[in-house]
Amino acid sequence: MKPPLFWYQKPSWKSAFLAPLASIYAFATARRIAKKPALNAEVPVVCIGNINAGGTGKTPTVIALVQHLIERGKNPHILSRGFGGDEKSALRVREDMPASRVGDEPLLLAAFAPTWIGADRTETAKQAVADGADILIMDDGFQNPGLAKDISVIVVDASRGFGNGRVLPAGPLREPVAKGLARADVVISIGHERAQARFDADWAPHVSVPRIAGHLAPLPMGIDWKGLRALAFAGIGHPAKFFETLRNEGVEIVQSVALDDHQPLSTSLLQRLQAEARLRGAQLVTTEKDAVRLPQSMRAEVLTMPVRLQLDDWAVINQLLDTRT
Repeated sequence: MKPPLFWYQKPSWKSAFLAPLASIYAFATARRIAKKPALNAEVPVVCIGNINAGGTGKTPTVIALVQHLIERGKNPHILSRGFGGDEKSALRVREDMPASRVGDEPLLLAAFAPTWIGADRTETAKQAVADGADILIMDDGFQNPGLAKDISVIVVDASRGFGNGRVLPAGPLREPVAKGLARADVVISIGHERAQARFDADWAPHVSVPRIAGHLAPLPMGIDWKGLRALAFAGIGHPAKFFETLRNEGVEIVQSVALDDHQPLSTSLLQRLQAEARLRGAQLVTTEKDAVRLPQSMRAEVLTMPVRLQLDDWAVINQLLDTRT
């Protein structure tokens, strides 16, 4: 489901009308967060979460942190809820498992570090530690009190910020900004210079913890993107950002198809995309996360543009890792 436009506009009658429901949602979240953690893991826990509902860039942040930790000699394991998959019990993800079972994000993350899914984070944490993890990375779960956190990182899309500043359903937030940041250690705002400037203007006075700016950059793959005619499709939090990245690399997008986040790639949908691409003489292109949901028979036909998070400075993260882990 695409978020309503008024979430990212100045507060209006629509957000005011939904304010009573937002108060109930915020109260329920606060009660849940106030619960005592069910488990203090035997190893440090770093949570990569958000205050906004929906995509903010958590997955590339997890990948960047995992790679950084490996460079520091650590053995990180990733804990994910497995959203979009059918599996509910604790399970270590293998790269040959279908996304329909384990979810697309865990399947992607499993290529970078051991990744565990399960509705119960405490159980996946125990299994990961037993399997040799010396640090755990929670993919999402900032509002989940089950597992005690040593470091909490909030990820925000710099171009959208915290929207209209209202809690669901009056706005895009899972909880009020001030309350969320009071439990956080650092904010990572993702976007290029213009987006960062907008975030500064709208939200810098409200950010009470250190903030690091970063941006997503295409991973060099030896592909000459310039001038490529493409039919691009994406089922991520903000598909328009992927399409913008393609255009910045010189891709001529003849058609863009924005899917819902985690939307299953049905046979009929893929056949329609194939037919449209052939009709327009275009190459099918998608995101790294969508690619793991493609059937094996189609993967050779679809180009993928992976992106990686580039942080302006790792100093704050390194200090937290040195003092808390």
